[in-house]
Formats: sequence, structure tokens, C-alpha cells
Amino acid sequence: MNKQLLFVKRPIGEADASTWSLETNPIPEIKEGQILVKQHYVSLDPAMRGWMNQGKSYIEPMAIGSVMRAGSVGEVVASKNSKFKVGDHVAGTGGVQQYCATDGQGFYQVDPRIAPLPTYIGALGMTGMTAYFGITEVGKIKEGDVVLVSGAAGAVGSIVGQVAKIKGCRVVGIAGGADKCSYVVDELGFDACIDYKNENVATRLKEECPKGIDVYFDNVGGDILDIALTRLRMHARIVICGAISQYNNKLAVKGPSNYLSLLVNRATMQGMVVFDYAPRYAEGAKILGGWMAEGKIKAREDIYKGIENFPETFKRLFSGDKLGKLVLKVIED
Repeated sequence: MNKQLLFVKRPIGEADASTWSLETNPIPEIKEGQILVKQHYVSLDPAMRGWMNQGKSYIEPMAIGSVMRAGSVGEVVASKNSKFKVGDHVAGTGGVQQYCATDGQGFYQVDPRIAPLPTYIGALGMTGMTAYFGITEVGKIKEGDVVLVSGAAGAVGSIVGQVAKIKGCRVVGIAGGADKCSYVVDELGFDACIDYKNENVATRLKEECPKGIDVYFDNVGGDILDIALTRLRMHARIVICGAISQYNNKLAVKGPSNYLSLLVNRATMQGMVVFDYAPRYAEGAKILGGWMAEGKIKAREDIYKGIENFPETFKRLFSGDKLGKLVLKVIED
């Protein structure tokens, strides 16, 4: 049997258990051209909250009654597709379910001998691609830049900062709590980290970046984005990757009041969606994989178990009760 988490109600504000329904259905029979993937892990990402909303976005909103959309990694257990064979390990967007029947479009082979499976939905998956292309292509970092990263202990932010360090930048993170800030500096190698829960961000930012910032990689939006706008240097670049502080708003999204700093400093603010770089994923994975093999990049997965625990695990994205990439193991070996 196949346990599936179905999306049954569009949430207003925070998603809760009533947003989904856990159902058990027969494992699907595959048709010609399809494969059956036994899914081991699914990815939990802040973007999932946006996918639940009705309205125009960079991707179609999820339909009521559909399997909850999510990145996944698992093993091919049946195949009628010449591109895949039984025993292959693959990553793709299989949704929150234990078995996925698919034509293979968007799925690609991964090697568990090179890295553990969860890494392929983390640092070597969409998370890593978002970080790498976001900071290099949109942020256009160069040696000597001062780079500020919000959500620095999170899945994307932690990789962004490490890539910036490799490229010769001074990197300051923003994270919530002393433990996360210690992790960002002591383990990931950031130059400094501001604890937004216990420190005055504006004051600390002046201390750590007295001459301002060249690049701000934004994962949170809201007040922190507004503060960052006050510290821009000439021709600074702001990468809008996410705005997790705003995703559960019941009222209008809070926009930046200090946006005229973009004009004064001839700066740019640009949105980043990882799907735009799909033709270059192999390139990004090769570079990131090489750095990981050399010990230049560290990645951590925060793994929880049980598809039935998805609603509670999902909340950790917004409570901050996690470290690194949030992953759910949905099937027993």
C-alpha cells in the first residue's frame, strides 16, 4: 500500500493538520514509459507554503485533492522506461508519498555511494542549486565583497555563505539564537553572525559592516530586509530568494520602506527562482560536489521520520526549530 499526503484545504495564515489528509491507497501500476519510485526522503522547504496559495506565481498552485508537492529521492523498483532501470536511485519532485509513478520527466539519477540520499534534496539538490546560482549569478559576488545572508543557519543560507567565503568575500550571517550563530561562525566559517532574537540587528550590522554591504542574500523579508536596505554600498545587489517572515501573514505582505536606498546607491533588487537554472543543474552540482569532497562546504540535514508526522515537521520551517536542511523520511528501509 502507498501512504499519501493529500492537499485538501488552502490555509489562511499558518498551515495546520487540517490542510492535509493522510490516505492509504494501492501502490500504482505503471504504464509504458513510466517508472515506480519507492521514495525514501522528501524535502521540506519554505516555498511549499506559497504553492498552497491560489493566484499567479512562478509555478502553478497545487490543486485541491492532489498529492502535496515536494522534492524527493528514492529507488526505482519497477521500470517501463528505457532511461531508468530497477535499482537506480533518483531525485525529482515525487510529492509527499511513499511510492510515485512517473514518466521520469524532471527525475535524474543520483549515486548514494558518493553522498547520502538526503544530500541530493539538500546541498546537491534544489537547495544547493538555489544557493549557488543565487549568489553567483544574481548576487554576482566577487572577491572582496561584503556579503550579508539572512536565514544563515538554514538550508540555503548556510550554503550561500560558504560559497561566498570560497569566492573571497567577507560574510556576515543573521540567524535566530546563540546556538545557530555559533554554528554559522564556528562550523560554517562565516566571519560573524547577528542573533536577531537577542541583538539589535541595525546596531550590530553597523558594527560588522561599517562600510556597508555589497550583496544581501535575503531569505526572510520583512524588517530585516528593511534594515539591510539602509546599509547598501554603491551598486549593491540584493537577491530576493524568499521571505519566510511573511509567508503566513493573514494581512498584506509587509514591504520595505527604505527602498529609496536602491536609488541613492544605484543598487539592484532581483528575484531568484531556481527553476530558471535547470539547464545548468549538472554544472552546479559538479562544482558544489567538488567543494564538499574537498571539505570546503559543510552541509547538515535535520531528518525526521514518518509521513504521518509531516504537519508537525512542516511547522519547524517557520518556528526555526531546525538546523540546516529539513528532511522527512517517509518509508522504512
